[in-house]
Amino acid sequence: MEYPPVSVVMPVRNEERHLAESVRHVLGQDYPAPLELVLAVGPSVDRTEQIAHDLRAAEPRITVVANPSGRIPAALNLAVRTARHQVIARIDGHALFPPGYLRTAVAVLAETGAADVGGVMAAEGETSFQQAVAWGMTSKAGVGSAGWHTGGQAGPADSVYLGVYRREMIEQAGGWDEEMLRAEDWELNYRIRARGGLVWFTPELRVTYRPRASLRALCAQYFHYGRWRRVVMREHPETASFRYLAPPGAAALAGLGLLAGLAGLAGIAAGAPAVGWLTTGLAIPLTYLAGVIAVSAALSRGVPAGVRARLPLILCVMHMCWGAGFLTSPRTLHRGREADTRVRSDQKKAEGAATVRRQ
Repeated sequence: MEYPPVSVVMPVRNEERHLAESVRHVLGQDYPAPLELVLAVGPSVDRTEQIAHDLRAAEPRITVVANPSGRIPAALNLAVRTARHQVIARIDGHALFPPGYLRTAVAVLAETGAADVGGVMAAEGETSFQQAVAWGMTSKAGVGSAGWHTGGQAGPADSVYLGVYRREMIEQAGGWDEEMLRAEDWELNYRIRARGGLVWFTPELRVTYRPRASLRALCAQYFHYGRWRRVVMREHPETASFRYLAPPGAAALAGLGLLAGLAGLAGIAAGAPAVGWLTTGLAIPLTYLAGVIAVSAALSRGVPAGVRARLPLILCVMHMCWGAGFLTSPRTLHRGREADTRVRSDQKKAEGAATVRRQ
């Protein structure tokens, strides 16, 4: 096939540790057509901006644009407006394209006629903590059965990791919603699908992802994942599933059980044994913890001991922080009602057109 030129867009902020390596994996692609990289750099507390400009000075295929808001969807829209080519590939500053990624993705894009093609977030850690997080991110015990986390068969999908897009499909859908601070790719793909576009999952496309390096960062990441997944389900109720409802259910039950148990213990300590029965509530969080330990032990055979010892903590953080974020997500978090109305209108038009074609 004749390969088209590709623009790779990369939103970056506080990526001093991984940016140069990520850029090297982009520019080192064996892609047989022109390739450019647009870095949209947000305000950083480390040397990310300086590194980006140094990379641009050394490589003419790199363009750097400022992203004053620091928001990922705003960065992506800025980068696409700056990009010159009709195929847009998204990458993050802490992700690594494998050899042949763009060649394979563009070939699948042409073969399937898809609007967006993507694959698997292949989480790989460098430290024992990161390796434990990577295990959780690629295990059904940690994130459920999402294909872009755990793999699966090639075919149509609701969304994919990162993605290689036809530029016109991004533009026709209105670009990334700049108020959607998490799940922004899922939301864009929803609008693309509502307009009749095809999103295609290909397990061959495995992009290395570097997990968070500290417990605090992991807690914040999954708390915000949960908050924004609640936004998605609030605006698109048809997306509700057991995978998304299990963490908030577990967090609510474990939290109520813990509070009841502590109240019972406090009552006994204060000389009010009548409320001692509340201590039975402790059975809920203890049962959950025992289940997490058992599951992580059963599924992690062959994993190094230092990593394996951290798995129960990692799974608890993923479940509980995600669930807490979901349960506390305010209705004011996202003001995308007008966009949502437009999506539903586009979806109805697409369904009507499909009906006419069948007739």
